[in-house]
Amino acid sequence: MKLIVGLGNPGYEYHLTPHNLGFMAIDRLAESCGKELSRREAQALTASTEMAGEHIVLAKPQTFMNLSGLAVARLLQNYELAPRDLLVLVDEIEIPLGMLRIRPRGSAGGHNGLKSIIGHLEADDFTRLRMGVGPERPVEDYASYLLKPFRSSEMGLVAGMLDQACEAVRVVLLEGVQKAMNRFNRRVPPTES
Repeated sequence: MKLIVGLGNPGYEYHLTPHNLGFMAIDRLAESCGKELSRREAQALTASTEMAGEHIVLAKPQTFMNLSGLAVARLLQNYELAPRDLLVLVDEIEIPLGMLRIRPRGSAGGHNGLKSIIGHLEADDFTRLRMGVGPERPVEDYASYLLKPFRSSEMGLVAGMLDQACEAVRVVLLEGVQKAMNRFNRRVPPTES
């Protein structure tokens, strides 16, 4: 069994913001499996399903980004899973919009959601799939940039990245993290059409 967690902030006002890409990716995965995240457990919305021959639990913590580790630690405990059974989908401001980066472990890289998870698990050996939200031009206030909705001109690129992220999750489940890294980490950001 694997736990696949998308990070974001609950509430409609955050729905289409860069910081909620994790939620958007989990919703896309659930939709592709004919599921909806409607079960409330461990301070998260969850759904159980099968993907790539693996039993998985999809989850969106409802604790707000900075406290994501609370929900993730409780879910791992509830399902008797180890950090290595965890895949976290998260936004990454240091990567250009449209690009993916998969890693089997590592630091939080300044991301408060990952920092919370690492702190609560006291471990960093879980897979993370970072989805690029880097701005085209320098911004003065990263927090406000991450919490403003995507521009309509960016939505095609975002949709394509979400499709790629879902495919990357399937590759991780079917073929392992290394194959997924080889296939998706070298991609250049797609151009908007």
